[in-house]
Amino acid sequence: MATTEPQVRATDAAATAVAAPAPTALVSVRALDAFFGPTRAVRDVSLDFLEGQVTAIIGPSGCGKSTLLRCLNRMHETVVTARVEGEVRLDGKDIYDRGVNPIEVRRRIGMVFQRPTPVPTMSIRDNVTAGFRAAGSGAPSRTEQHEIAEWALRRAALWDEVKDRLNDSAMALSGGQQQRLCIARALATRPRVLLLDEPTASLDPLSTQKIEELVYELRGDVTVVIVTHNMQQAARVSDRTAFMLMGDLVEVAPTSRMFTSPADERTEAYITGRFG
Repeated sequence: MATTEPQVRATDAAATAVAAPAPTALVSVRALDAFFGPTRAVRDVSLDFLEGQVTAIIGPSGCGKSTLLRCLNRMHETVVTARVEGEVRLDGKDIYDRGVNPIEVRRRIGMVFQRPTPVPTMSIRDNVTAGFRAAGSGAPSRTEQHEIAEWALRRAALWDEVKDRLNDSAMALSGGQQQRLCIARALATRPRVLLLDEPTASLDPLSTQKIEELVYELRGDVTVVIVTHNMQQAARVSDRTAFMLMGDLVEVAPTSRMFTSPADERTEAYITGRFG
């Protein structure tokens, strides 16, 4: 009599696995227009920036990338004649609501610019803690600020290079070190979001590599938005990429998909070098 092998049904891993929670939108932009006088530089942009992820914004020069970035922490309004219409929500609250303090917004949404901007008259350590100067009596103690400075410099991968000269002028640092110092300064206030406006544009290849490694390592701890003209850089460091053209958001997608099968023919033309 023939015997029948017992049939063991394979467990359906897809059915039993616990799905990882989908990332949530930390910053939500809705119907955003940004103006310089009568000129509309950003046109009806709606976009989510997901918590703990790196989003790259790419596009040709003058397409509105940096203007959009500056709208995310109310830096745009510091320009004479500039104004914003629409919403930018952080944790569900519109940062442009009446009564919202823009200085407080910038503590929660830090920014680093294209060229390093250390304060020439301050030491390396004091540059890192400069963001607490406007806090008045609410600022951490001097001892606490020293601890924060060490934490931020370590997070910016700069501590080992400057720990023995914290009281020296920041201007004694190289360009790449100054840029990491500016990142440490932005991180010192423990922001939820870090905005980077072409942070490696003025740096040499080795300094660029260090900044890229830092951006990659920051994911998960802080939400990063990086404007870059370098598509290879966007591909290396970002989880999602947004493409802008003439003030419009053309499309946003996971970076791997954006660079292999973009949905819009204008994106494909830009990525393949047919314009821009």
